[in-house]
Amino acid sequence: MNHLIAAERLVRARESLEGLSVGDAIGEALSYQHYRCRDLCDFSAFRPGTVRYTDDTEMALAVVETLERLEGMDEDVVAWAFSVRYRNDPERGYGKMARHILKEIGNGTPWRDASVNAFGGGSFGNGAAMRVAPLGAYFADDLSIVPAMATRSAQVTHFHPEGIAGAIAVAVGAAVANRHQMHSPRDAAHAIWEAVLDFTPDSKVRTRLSLARSFKTTDAKDVVREVGNGAEISAQDTVPFCIWSACQNLGCYREAVLSTLEVGGDCDTNCAIVGGIVSSYSASKGIPEDWHAARESLPQKS
Repeated sequence: MNHLIAAERLVRARESLEGLSVGDAIGEALSYQHYRCRDLCDFSAFRPGTVRYTDDTEMALAVVETLERLEGMDEDVVAWAFSVRYRNDPERGYGKMARHILKEIGNGTPWRDASVNAFGGGSFGNGAAMRVAPLGAYFADDLSIVPAMATRSAQVTHFHPEGIAGAIAVAVGAAVANRHQMHSPRDAAHAIWEAVLDFTPDSKVRTRLSLARSFKTTDAKDVVREVGNGAEISAQDTVPFCIWSACQNLGCYREAVLSTLEVGGDCDTNCAIVGGIVSSYSASKGIPEDWHAARESLPQKS
């Protein structure tokens, strides 16, 4: 690949990563009082770098690291990156099954065996979706390969078709958001919905995406009642609302995160997904300065 193209792609991925990680950190920090998030969202008094991100960001860093190394996505390499990051810092809020899979990979079990055996057929959790927005932004100039690359990044830990479908939907959403940076938020949101529904394979995720798009309401609670808010930690219970929320608030990162956070559910993951997509559209300049400063610093090289 042309090195200039690779460098431009990496810039896009890192912009999305910034939005993902700030959403993750703010979502986690306010998760237990999510219903009061608008009263508690001023982080200007916090010492810089004191609000920690979770496994959402830690695994997204591994995705970006793999893209930086390979200019693409390889299951063996990203599996290794996931397992190393887990081993080096396991206290990031990893779920029980994620811990098991990453320990198995770290102990030499082939990723396919570890992933397929999870839950007797693969996990359909939201973990593959939570980390994938930077990958979508990276490949925004070639939308046709985004689903395959998202699949490679997902199946290492989420082999179930629903888990993979959730990752594809988020990656495509981030890619199209980036491709439409010069368009109005309304036009960009329309393009995101069209592409996400076009590329997401038949699944419960896609069925709920279609339902979410059909809502005329601007009240997130109405949408959550029908498609979920991540409380079940599944891709199908998480991704449709997150795509809806990102599209509803594409022009304002702050509002996107707050309106996502205040309905509860899997707060850090929901805000990571939404933040990653919105920052693919607006770049990191849309992130509130006090939030960005409060979040712990990301490694200079992931």
